[in-house]
Amino acid sequence: MAFHNHNNDASTATLSPTDSINSSGMFGSHHSQLLSSSISSLSSPTASARQSTSHISKTYRQSSQLFLTRRLPEALSTVLPLVTPPSGLGETAEASAENEPAPVAQASRTTRIKVWSLYLTILNAILELEPDEGKDSFGTHEYRGICNKVRDGDIWEEVVRNGYHGIEGNVDSDVVINLATLLLAHARTQTLNQKRLETYLAVSQQPELDLAQRLEATQSSGPSKHRRSASKSKATSGADTPRDLNARVKILELYTLHVLLRNNEWDYAREFITVSSVLDEERRDAFLQALQSLQEDQQEQERNEQEERDRQDEKLRKDLEEAKRLRSENETRERKRLEEERARREGSEVDYGIEKTPSAANGSSKGRRTREASSAMSKPKAAKGKPAGPPSLSARASMILSNLRVVLEQIGSQFKTNPMLLVRFMAFIISIIVMFGNQRIRERISRVLGSGWTKLKSTAGMGVKVSYI
Repeated sequence: MAFHNHNNDASTATLSPTDSINSSGMFGSHHSQLLSSSISSLSSPTASARQSTSHISKTYRQSSQLFLTRRLPEALSTVLPLVTPPSGLGETAEASAENEPAPVAQASRTTRIKVWSLYLTILNAILELEPDEGKDSFGTHEYRGICNKVRDGDIWEEVVRNGYHGIEGNVDSDVVINLATLLLAHARTQTLNQKRLETYLAVSQQPELDLAQRLEATQSSGPSKHRRSASKSKATSGADTPRDLNARVKILELYTLHVLLRNNEWDYAREFITVSSVLDEERRDAFLQALQSLQEDQQEQERNEQEERDRQDEKLRKDLEEAKRLRSENETRERKRLEEERARREGSEVDYGIEKTPSAANGSSKGRRTREASSAMSKPKAAKGKPAGPPSLSARASMILSNLRVVLEQIGSQFKTNPMLLVRFMAFIISIIVMFGNQRIRERISRVLGSGWTKLKSTAGMGVKVSYI
């Protein structure tokens, strides 16, 4: 507007009202065109800024609605143009960010925080998907790229480069909180998260809430200086407001009670809380109590885990001892069984020897008695010198029976001394019975016997004929 007033004064100084009235119509129309062009040129930045803000707000609402309906691919593709710098032909994202930041960088602080928070929330929802679902929704390559960008911590550098001209300290505190929370949930390690938070806490402006000093500074400085300092404080992330103080306390909470503890730096967290100038006594005591409680919980958890490991080891040791005991009992039982079988087998062999001796003795004595009887019978005959008559039928029958009894006794003694012989004999008998039990074999034997009997009869008939001749 100052530039616009300056043009009006110059026009008045150059041209008087009389000259403008007496001038030609062509000159009057040319003067009106100059005024309209100057007014449009002055109002164009404001109009473009309003149009850009309206476009960002509209896009943010569309992406939010898509996110609420769980249409994550559409929500991400809708919000990406706001957080990605417009790249020229053949330019990389880093080069584009150096030349011109993302459109969200030109928005107001509230809109900027909303857009970045929505973008980080969408990324968090994507990483919480199942791997198969994420690959189906975004494609394997894009899904892996999103996951690696968050898990490796590259998302922090992307936000600083695209939205804040690469200046770490200019990042809004709410965006820092969302970034730290995202990395705390999904990063592979918390080392990068710790370094980023330490860098931000070191380079960002400390919130100053001493109202008396601010009032004195305002009264001592002129209005122009006050406006310049106000605009400068707005450009940085650490504005002197209670909201910024609460945000910084939240960042300290994430840093000391979460990130440092994940990196197992308990002593450093306690020291940082103790010397922090942002925390008052009440908050410092609350932080220290929370840290002590978390440490006790951690120690209790470690103790429970150690007890569980000891219990598992004890159970494993008992199982091994029980397995050894059962194996020893089985081996003892098996050894005892083998010894009993060996003793039983040796006892059976001794019994066979005892039974064999009387049988052999009986057989030998009976044979001796038979020989003595035959010699006694032959001696009188030899003494008399007379030929003996043929034995009677009863004597022959008794002799046959005695011989048969001797044979049976010998067979029995053989069976006792060699049981396998009996088994073979029984197997032979059974095979004969089975063989004759087969009808085909019986028929074949009948045919063979029939043919043999026919040949025998023919031979006998021929012999009879020859004898007649």
